Amino acid sequence: MKTDKNTGPGALTAPVVTLEQAHLSYGPVLALRGATLSISAGECVGLVGHNGAGKSTLANVINGRLTQTEGAVLHRNADPALRNGQNAQNAGIRSVFQELSLCPNLTVLENLRIPYRNMPRKGWRRVAGQKMLDALDLVFPGHSIHARATVGNLTIAERQMVEIAIAFADRDREPSLVILDEPTSSLDAAIAQQLLDHIKRFCAKGGAVLFISHMMGEIFEVSTRIIVMKDGQIVDDQPASQFTRASIVDAMGHVAPDDDASGDGRADRTLGAEVVRAANGLNARAGEIVGLAGLAGHGQAEALAQIYFDHAPKWKSARQPEVVFVAGDRARDGIMPLWSILRNLSLTTLPEFSRKVMVDRSNETDMVQTWKDRIGIRTDNLLNPILSLSGGNQQKVLFARALASSAPIVVMDDPMRGVDVGTKKDVYQMIQAEAARGRSFLWYSTETDEILECDRVFVFRAGQIAAKLEGDEITEENILNASFQMQEA
Repeated sequence: MKTDKNTGPGALTAPVVTLEQAHLSYGPVLALRGATLSISAGECVGLVGHNGAGKSTLANVINGRLTQTEGAVLHRNADPALRNGQNAQNAGIRSVFQELSLCPNLTVLENLRIPYRNMPRKGWRRVAGQKMLDALDLVFPGHSIHARATVGNLTIAERQMVEIAIAFADRDREPSLVILDEPTSSLDAAIAQQLLDHIKRFCAKGGAVLFISHMMGEIFEVSTRIIVMKDGQIVDDQPASQFTRASIVDAMGHVAPDDDASGDGRADRTLGAEVVRAANGLNARAGEIVGLAGLAGHGQAEALAQIYFDHAPKWKSARQPEVVFVAGDRARDGIMPLWSILRNLSLTTLPEFSRKVMVDRSNETDMVQTWKDRIGIRTDNLLNPILSLSGGNQQKVLFARALASSAPIVVMDDPMRGVDVGTKKDVYQMIQAEAARGRSFLWYSTETDEILECDRVFVFRAGQIAAKLEGDEITEENILNASFQMQEA
């Protein structure tokens, strides 16, 4: 296997893991088809593909959470008598999943204690607390997370930082391969850059990383090699220098969004009367797309929540709702994990299909099928559990749930987490089209490309509006300047 010239100096030659024609099937469904690859020390392997292409399945076969139904998975220094999961753990393979796995009722240091099996019993809280802070300082210098803080009280960005730090932490075994599945999806640009810098340092010292992301800029910044997946198969595997953005998207089988097309719909829309006015000055007019930007955790989510509660019914769902919400933290605020895909998508619109206390199931099914096709939810059966979908496809369900309603105000809290680049383009066009019909969008995002789609942008800092940008003022440079220094709103 060729590697890019950027592979870190002193890298070991023995692969950390090798897959040979690995297949994984769930009954008649092939989730992974003949995957063959190896990852060696010093490599950062970028893994890209559509939602549902098999990226997370491949990662879970590598880390031993799933066992291949055909083929072989060979971990460094593997013991044939042990299962794949134990061999992966012994090989120093660690994972950070798109769906965060921290225990919300435990403190940060107690979450580190769970995978640290050989931690000394005497004074373990002090040991765990120090190791946790050392790991956070190493990956995210300047953070403000306390080791004794309860995870459930942290923001989603802080929880993601904690989980990443635990993966790189000094424990009973040194990490040899860290699998990062959409690790920057909740992080702002500055914190994401800290992680990317650490990945490069880690690989330069002989570590390896499998980096799964839809953020092409990040893939190119850290990857020495890039693997492209489609429909459960590896369709391309080359040094990063051999790829371009266009060639990656071509290999994925989707049309790449035009970089210069952001915000094209703004000039075609006429804005109406003001429909939202918050005490902090945040406002929106009918047909307007308003962005909330700034460093993560500076009050954007709280501002959106307040707007939602100000306009939502207090006791029961309205037949004609005034506002609808798209959650970024889908596990906590979005999906109903025990329900089907159909029931999750139709949840917001149930009052519109109801006749007294009965739901018109035929109309409900037709509506869900329409949105499945329109937004590209990858499933053969809408009655399958919502958790049978990939994370990105779960997010599509939440987005379709919101747009399917008649609510004139749509509140979106970082709604594109884990959604592939092709779908993002389609969603941007849907938002522009819905805004042209008079719907108002309030959109918090950690991705600059999404903020550039907005008519106006309010930049938050320390819980206050630091700047208001309009039209050509909406640039990454202006957003960053306002994020770090208060300006007149």
